[in-house]
Amino acid sequence: MISSLRGMNDILSEDYERFTYFLSVATKVAHRYGFHFIETPILEETALFKRSVGESSDIVGKEMYQFIDKGENDVCLRPEGTAGVVRAFIQKKLDRAGGIHRFFYHGPMFRYERPQKGRLRQFHQFGVESFGVESVHEDVSMIMMASDILRELGIGYRLKLNSLGCNECMPPYRQNLINFVTVHKEHICEDCIRRVDTNPIRVLDCKNEKCQSIYANAPKLINHLCPNCNGEFATLQTLLTQSGIAYEIDTHLVRGLDYYSKTAFEFVSDDIGSQSAIAGGGRYDRLVEFLDGRPTPAVGFAMGIERLMELIIMPQNSRDGYYMGAMDESTLDLVVKMAHQKRSSDKVVLDYKPKNLKNHLKAADKVNARFCCVIGEDELQNGTIWVKDLEDKTEKTLSHEEFYALKETL
Repeated sequence: MISSLRGMNDILSEDYERFTYFLSVATKVAHRYGFHFIETPILEETALFKRSVGESSDIVGKEMYQFIDKGENDVCLRPEGTAGVVRAFIQKKLDRAGGIHRFFYHGPMFRYERPQKGRLRQFHQFGVESFGVESVHEDVSMIMMASDILRELGIGYRLKLNSLGCNECMPPYRQNLINFVTVHKEHICEDCIRRVDTNPIRVLDCKNEKCQSIYANAPKLINHLCPNCNGEFATLQTLLTQSGIAYEIDTHLVRGLDYYSKTAFEFVSDDIGSQSAIAGGGRYDRLVEFLDGRPTPAVGFAMGIERLMELIIMPQNSRDGYYMGAMDESTLDLVVKMAHQKRSSDKVVLDYKPKNLKNHLKAADKVNARFCCVIGEDELQNGTIWVKDLEDKTEKTLSHEEFYALKETL
């Protein structure tokens, strides 16, 4: 038997219902905030992610599905969504058009990492990206949108905030951090030693407990912010408080990708074990310029859908649609014809196997249909159809015209 590759799962039945329910809620909320859908390719040039995500990141260094295609192109399956959206933004010359552009997307991403609960090698993300707004108010709007999605899904969370500063306040802080880490170099892990030479701030994101105990005393970026970044971070906190969104400051929150600056945020859940992040994002004002576009302020976030699946509180599953079946072979053709016509306006589940009424009712109940509709020899001769409402248990024999006009109640 051929099985699916490790870390690449099928989505069936109940999982599919949760998956599509998440997308319906997230899409609805994104539309409410004025965002429009964008679809980017799953396959991109490897250089896109090396330049945007950063060669020092674990994604580029360890986790990308990268290969040379038949045209000798160095390509990879996308490991995250933002870089592709930025590439499309520049390629369509929207950076030169000016104005505000807001997008949302969803689809599969790929990272070659150790599969674990809620973390797969092929996983799905929902994300949003906003271009052209420099104001910290847009950062607040992003956090509000993520909060609205989680709230409507019934998912509890804790919100963590940090500021990663800008080109003015980051360089001196980076040097202070390097000096601190150098003093403790003999006691930190190999990954942190590597990061000191590539992207020092990422040492704060190390999951090694010994390293974390050392970094508890490291200099904190929020104490080294320039006046502008400090003011924006204070405004962000004030606006969230006024909106009733609770938060906590996490000075070690640096995000896993190199392109973030200023606002960084992460939503975490205490219900999914040690890998508690369920959504995260922040501001990346320099990324468009890094990818050869015109300087454009930008901010966004992404959610890993698989990580949210078991946390989603599904709405009560009410009955819907029609189940149609034949009592014998002589009526099956008519049932198929009527089902086709009824499907022009309603959901119809059709059973091709003739069976008695009791078994039709069982089958209709199994697919959670609102109405069980059956045609036997008597109905065939009289030009009628027998219909039972499985919610209120009422039943009637209707003409074909009455059946086609049937909507919510008998």
